[in-house]
Amino acid sequence: MQLHDIWFAAIAVLWTGYFFLEGFDFGVGILTRLLARGEKERRVLINTIGPVWDGNEVWLVTAAGATFAAFPDWYATLFSGFYLPMFAILVCLILRGVAFEYRHKRDGTRWKRNWEAAVFWTSLVLSFLWGLLFAAMVYGLPIGADRNMDADLSVLFHPYALLGGLTTTGLFTFHGAVFTSLKTAGDIRRRARGLAQGSGLLVAALLIAFLAVTQLRTGNYASLVVAVVAVLTLAAALLATGRGREGWAFVWSGATVTATFAMLFVALFPQVMPSILDSAWSLTAADAAAGPYTLRIITWVAAFATPLVLLYQGWTYWVFRRRIGVQHIPG
Repeated sequence: MQLHDIWFAAIAVLWTGYFFLEGFDFGVGILTRLLARGEKERRVLINTIGPVWDGNEVWLVTAAGATFAAFPDWYATLFSGFYLPMFAILVCLILRGVAFEYRHKRDGTRWKRNWEAAVFWTSLVLSFLWGLLFAAMVYGLPIGADRNMDADLSVLFHPYALLGGLTTTGLFTFHGAVFTSLKTAGDIRRRARGLAQGSGLLVAALLIAFLAVTQLRTGNYASLVVAVVAVLTLAAALLATGRGREGWAFVWSGATVTATFAMLFVALFPQVMPSILDSAWSLTAADAAAGPYTLRIITWVAAFATPLVLLYQGWTYWVFRRRIGVQHIPG
């Protein structure tokens, strides 16, 4: 196995880890409108992710940075071709972070509701856009012989990409509802569990349709196995939720998110960005990779830094592991 193959797998792990963690983070943001009743419950939801949301976004920075270092041609084509959607994602990430920090800076109902609305809408838009972009990338893009992508927004808004966006939005909302039932106490916990159960069939229908189309279009035997795992783990998450086993439900819903994005990367490999103009113009992991010396250096850096990041983030989740409810919110 070549270093560029190892780094393709590493980047797949980084992006998948980002969506596993930020997935429930986005889901909780969406639930501030769908689940919360009143200001105290919205504060409960925001407080469940308050200590961890910024740490979750470290995975995005690392994934983007690793893509730039290991596969500069992939990074350049992806980020320049999707300039406007990526700019929208950046704006939403900034607004979302500001909303978390500024919501409690002033008293006043209007002030708080405006920032809470920002949390909801940015979480919703981000959930949809990430699915849209990854689905479009797997589907194929108009990449020319010069490795430039000459495209407008129409390459994003085709049925498969839209299905991808709807699937990730539903999946992240489900993942967030499971996380909420795990992290809260009282009536909001019971309603979060009920919402997860009630939305399960819709999420399952979207997920099965999306994975099936992906498999038929670009899949292989390995991607089929991962797709089956995604469906089975979603069924296990629904079963655990129905039985009130919230810890296991979160494990299985996280496994569903992980398997879904892993399936996309497995279906994509050895390409990183397929061309719909000519298959010979597709970017592959070997063609888009940096030089061997660069790959060796970043491999040593990653081997040193990754365990430290994982230990620190694991410790953060352990410290803030207790449930919270409206009784913990001061008047």
